[in-house]
Amino acid sequence: MPTPTLPLRGQCRCGATTIEVTAAPIMTAACHCTGCQRMSGSAFSLTAMIPTAGFAVTKGEPVVGGAKSEGLEHMFCPDCMTWMFTRPAGVEFVNLRPTMLEDHAWFTPFIETMTEAKLPWVSLPVAHSFPAFPAMEDFGPLMSEFAAAQA
Repeated sequence: MPTPTLPLRGQCRCGATTIEVTAAPIMTAACHCTGCQRMSGSAFSLTAMIPTAGFAVTKGEPVVGGAKSEGLEHMFCPDCMTWMFTRPAGVEFVNLRPTMLEDHAWFTPFIETMTEAKLPWVSLPVAHSFPAFPAMEDFGPLMSEFAAAQA
């Protein structure tokens, strides 16, 4: 699995909101839940989990949108309404949509979640599949395995 060359820069569809990533992802994923399907307009959403300290909005002021639920802030460009990233409460990472980055050719999902809602024709090259979200205690070993695969 290739490692991205840092820093990475990106933007929303219209360019009004820009971002910079200065830390490597701690894990990558695809989510098949119906909420992600609806917000992305696709069969799944992609996520690069970026340490909070290594992520910055460099232009614009994203707004909370999408499925408003406790513990999740889905951040959108206020101009073009592109879903750019999600801030989950209580963790030290941002779930970045990697397609916002100028260079996202390095991205491959390591895990897939919510496969119980997966469309039947979808097949992804992942190391681990979960019918729901992994238990919190599973994330430590998964992140360690992801880090080893990056080395």
